[in-house]
Amino acid sequence: MNIISLGAGVQSSTLALMAAHGDIGPMPDCAIFADTGWEPKDVYVWLDWLEKQLPFPVHRVMHKQGLKNSQTSGILKFRGVVSEGHTNIEIPVYTLNTQTGKSGMVNRICTADYKILPLTKKVKELIGHIPKTRLPTKSMVNLWMGISTDEIQRMKPSREKFITHCFPLIDDGMSRLHCLEWMKKNKYPRPPRSSCIICPFHSDAEWRRLTAEEFEDACKFDEVIREAGGNDNAGLSGKLFLHRSKLPLREVDLSDKHKDQINMFGNECEGMCGV
Repeated sequence: MNIISLGAGVQSSTLALMAAHGDIGPMPDCAIFADTGWEPKDVYVWLDWLEKQLPFPVHRVMHKQGLKNSQTSGILKFRGVVSEGHTNIEIPVYTLNTQTGKSGMVNRICTADYKILPLTKKVKELIGHIPKTRLPTKSMVNLWMGISTDEIQRMKPSREKFITHCFPLIDDGMSRLHCLEWMKKNKYPRPPRSSCIICPFHSDAEWRRLTAEEFEDACKFDEVIREAGGNDNAGLSGKLFLHRSKLPLREVDLSDKHKDQINMFGNECEGMCGV
C-alpha cells in the first residue's frame, strides 16, 4: 500500500494534491491525518476543503480523546500533568530553576503518543493485521512523508519493519518554496502551517498567528504547568514554561517582529508533526 502521512500543512498538502494530479505516483491508497485534537482552527477548515479535492480517502485518527479534551476540573491532564502528586509532561516545555538559574527542556514524547501511535494503529488495521498476532517482518506499506529539501534533517527511517518511509518531495528536489509555487501555479490556496496550539517550538510569529481563543487556551495550559515542575514528586526541577524566554506566555512581548523567537521546528525528531 502507498499511504500519505497527512499533517495538513504546506508540504504534505502539496504532496497529496500532486498525487491527485498524477505528478507523483503511484496513486496513494489513502492518507492518514493524526489529529492531536488541538490543531489551530484553520488547519481543520483546510483539511475539510482538502479532502474534497482528493480521489483517495483521508482517515482521521486520534490518540484517546486528544489533547484539549483531556482537561478535567480545570486541571489539564496531559497524560496526567498533575495526577496523584506526580507530574508527567509529554511536550518539550522549558524549565527554569528559580534558585540556581539553571534552565533546560523536558524530553518530548508527544509525537510518539499523538502522531505515530494512532497512525501506526490505523496502518495495521488497513493491512488487515489481527491484534496480538505477529506483525509482518517485511515491508507492506510505503508511508509517504511530506518533508521537503529544507527539512532534510527530519528524515528518519520507520521503527516498524512493515512500514517504509518514503520522501517523494525530497526525491523531486522540492523545497517548501517549491511547494508553495506548485500550489500557486495550480490555483490552489496557500495551506496553513500545521502545528499543535501548545507546541513550545513555535516562533513568536507562530504564537501571533493563533486566534484570540487559541492563544487563551495556550496561556491557560502554560499556567497549569507552571507549578507542576515545583512538585517534589514530579521528577522535574523548577518552573515550566511554553515560551523559550521562560516567561509566562501572557507576559511575553510578541509584538516586535524584529526579535522573533528562532523557529525550532526543525528539531522535531520524527518528521511527523506539522508536515
